[in-house]
Amino acid sequence: MSEQTQRCASLSRKTGETSVQVELNLDGNGSASVTTGFGMLDHMLALLAFWAGFDLNLVCSGDMHVDAHHTAEDVALCLGSALRNAVGERRGIQRAGWARVPMDEALADIAVDLSGRPWLEYRGDDLLPPVIAREEKDVWREFYKALAASAKCNIHISFLYGKNGHHLLESAAKGLGLALAQALHRNGERLPSTKGSID
Repeated sequence: MSEQTQRCASLSRKTGETSVQVELNLDGNGSASVTTGFGMLDHMLALLAFWAGFDLNLVCSGDMHVDAHHTAEDVALCLGSALRNAVGERRGIQRAGWARVPMDEALADIAVDLSGRPWLEYRGDDLLPPVIAREEKDVWREFYKALAASAKCNIHISFLYGKNGHHLLESAAKGLGLALAQALHRNGERLPSTKGSID
């Protein structure tokens, strides 16, 4: 197969709540520089990029004096849009991926399908403590919901068991990275759809 061009995208988004700039290379080496003002989000994005093999540069300035909700949601919207732009028409990719990753006592199961249809299935979050890193746990559901919507993909996250909220979230971030690495793997030029198109 001939050498393929790297799949890259960059974009920015500015609202009254946040300002986000993102640069994404899907064919990188897993290096990440992330600054959002929410350290736990920085950590999870760095993990996702490493396990996916992305190069990710992302900066967000948001209304963290309110809480992390707008920052997490808008970062996910931009990251998902960059992913969708970088992958293009999805010709030659595997399209679907799955991973189950332990983190000490915690285990999460992640599946993705870059189907062109946004959907988040988010189960087992009753295992998460109500507050993680000084933010309500629902911040993470909103993050993954926005990511699925803007990337136009299915994301299924199941927290299977665990006692530590950090460990559970880390298991999910690593698992999503591995699942995306599988889904984005290129092998040929075939469009991965029996109907001949992806919305």
